[in-house]
Amino acid sequence: MEYHNPVLLNETVDGLNIVSDGVYVDVTFGGGGHSNEILNRLGPDGKLFAFDQDKDALLNTISDNRFTLINENFRYMKRFLRFHGVKEVNGVLADFGVSSHQFDVAERGFSTRFEANLDMRMNRDDQLSAYNVVNDYEEMDLKRVFYDYGELRSAPALARAIVEKRSEKLIKTSTELKSAIKKYLPARKENKILAQIYQAIRIEVNQEIEALKEFLTQTPELLTKEGRLSVISYHSLEDRLVKRFIKNGMFDGEPERDVFGNFEVPLKKVGKLVVPSSEEIQKNNRARSAKLRIAEKL
Repeated sequence: MEYHNPVLLNETVDGLNIVSDGVYVDVTFGGGGHSNEILNRLGPDGKLFAFDQDKDALLNTISDNRFTLINENFRYMKRFLRFHGVKEVNGVLADFGVSSHQFDVAERGFSTRFEANLDMRMNRDDQLSAYNVVNDYEEMDLKRVFYDYGELRSAPALARAIVEKRSEKLIKTSTELKSAIKKYLPARKENKILAQIYQAIRIEVNQEIEALKEFLTQTPELLTKEGRLSVISYHSLEDRLVKRFIKNGMFDGEPERDVFGNFEVPLKKVGKLVVPSSEEIQKNNRARSAKLRIAEKL
């Protein structure tokens, strides 16, 4: 559990409504907390496939003949499950948070707490890093990243400040990035604004929104009838997409309705939104923004 303390552990796995001989997928393996709990509830004929694109997570693999860990991005879930001969599953679990391990290892560059090179790649084999975003993106693209993914009103000013600073010298570290935007970091809001900036860059580097959409679109195609999707989101961008997809099977626009105003959806909501208890937040502060949504294949 030192690698990552799983959030809403029982609630998320309860949401899968596990059958003992079912096939399940944990698309965000991390430290293996959710996967271990799923295996605890599976019978000898059950199967669990897990995905994680971060090679560090491979060190946490579980020695169990019912378990297979796939070192790939979950946006390719359907493709790699088919490679393993799996065309349908009884449940899919996703915990979209950055792992504690990624935040706590300084050189990964995910945390505002450390002096580190700009990186933020979940898959360190990827070409695009935070360094590339900060130093290579046009001003308009930087503004888009900060506005769309950080929801920052100061996006235009932040983008301009970075472009001006890097014209003098490339911005290579977290300290240099903070220095470039210092005048837009008022003391009482510095940590909050930095967190939004880091979130925005991280989402861009890892194509998190595109990956989430691709993942959600594949899920109804894989789930058996009455199969479950159990998803934890940590910020409003993700949660809005998950909520909207469960509600009407789309991310934008409105579904086509019949003459009676009805429309078909692939999933139905199960229960209400679940959030961590005050006790869990006290034990694990990173759980504070978690939102769990559960859906079932119709």
